[in-house]
Amino acid sequence: MSNADQPDPAVKAPSARVAEHLASLPEDVKQRVNSLQEIQKEHDEIEAKFKKEREELITKYQNLYAPLYEKRASIVNASSAEETKPDEAASNGVPEFWLGALKANEIVAVQITERDQGALKYLKDIKSYYVSSPKGFKLEFYFDENPYFTNSVLTKEYHMEEDDDEPILERAVGTKIDWKPGKDLTVKLMKKKPKKGAKDTTPQTKLQACETFFNFFNPPEIPENEEEIDPEEAEELQDLMEQDYDVGATIRDKIVPHAVSWFTGEAVESDDEAGDDEDDEDEEDEDEDDEVTDDEEEFDAKEEAKQTVPKE
Repeated sequence: MSNADQPDPAVKAPSARVAEHLASLPEDVKQRVNSLQEIQKEHDEIEAKFKKEREELITKYQNLYAPLYEKRASIVNASSAEETKPDEAASNGVPEFWLGALKANEIVAVQITERDQGALKYLKDIKSYYVSSPKGFKLEFYFDENPYFTNSVLTKEYHMEEDDDEPILERAVGTKIDWKPGKDLTVKLMKKKPKKGAKDTTPQTKLQACETFFNFFNPPEIPENEEEIDPEEAEELQDLMEQDYDVGATIRDKIVPHAVSWFTGEAVESDDEAGDDEDDEDEEDEDEDDEVTDDEEEFDAKEEAKQTVPKE
């Protein structure tokens, strides 16, 4: 550490300044401060009870909601005998229920690309849990067997740090997705055209990372040596973490408890917001087009990605 980085010994720490100030107070004022500290102690004890009871309430109502969510899932997926139709030609349950609910919310919808929808059609349930150790919450995404990946459940956990005002995100942890060959939606296969006059005219191919909802399960990570991060990189990382948390919290607080209202459109706030969403999607489409240079073209695999849900 250089001399410039070392603290000035003449500058006292805040705790030392406060202690010095309290010591200088008249005795009668010190007694009043002691009384105030007793009041603060009583307040903190009540606050601790409030936090404990709040955790118990969260657990209580999480358990009360659970049977309703199970009934919802049985209807959506036609897993009960009453909901299953004998006619094989007729559809059972509510096809694309969760895809429709996710796309109706503006915060989540911007994360979903056209390529993602083929895979998200196989999403059959989303569950949310508050967890106490480590403190935070967990999301579980349940999928039917599909042509994209072998996982039946994809999870996302948010670990929070306690703070005086509100919990602070420490880190997020996602599931490693086991993609089937040629079905990884987090990359695109690009073909690079050979330069004019080149002896080798065979197009070269490479994989390029791309935007997809499934990046949600590979959240940004904080490097071990935070002090070595460039300020601009640190700010960008902070923005990415906040965006990731917003999506997770939206799914927890809005999509899971009110999925039916999002699917039917009742939860959509206004037509103006829906119009803004369309403008944002158009801008994203233009950005994606700009990413492909004149020397590169996207490998045509869109028809493979547009999977339809098999009739049961």
